[in-house]
Amino acid sequence: MTDKSTASEETLRDPVVEAILHCVSETSSVSPQDVATYIAAQRKKSDDRPAAWRKYLPAVKQQMVHLARAGEIDILRKGQVADPNDFKGIVRLRKAVKG
Repeated sequence: MTDKSTASEETLRDPVVEAILHCVSETSSVSPQDVATYIAAQRKKSDDRPAAWRKYLPAVKQQMVHLARAGEIDILRKGQVADPNDFKGIVRLRKAVKG
C-alpha cells in the first residue's frame, strides 16, 4: 500500500501563472506580450524563431483573466482597472491593489 500525499496548490500552479506573477512582481506593470516574451526566453530552443513568444500569448491571456478574477492581479485598460469579464484592446497587468 502506498501513501498518497497531496501536493499543495502552490506546487501545482501553471508555469504561465508563475511567469505572470513573477513579471508583475518585478515592475509596476507589464504587457501580456512582455510575459509571453519572458516565457519564450525561459523555454528557448536553438531552432526557435524570433517571434516564438507569439505561441505563448493565448495562454498568457487566458491565465491573466483567471488571475484577475481571483484578485491576484489587475488588468489595466487606459490606466484604469478593467473588468476581467468584459474588456478589449491594449492592456497591461499589475499586482492587485488591495483596499
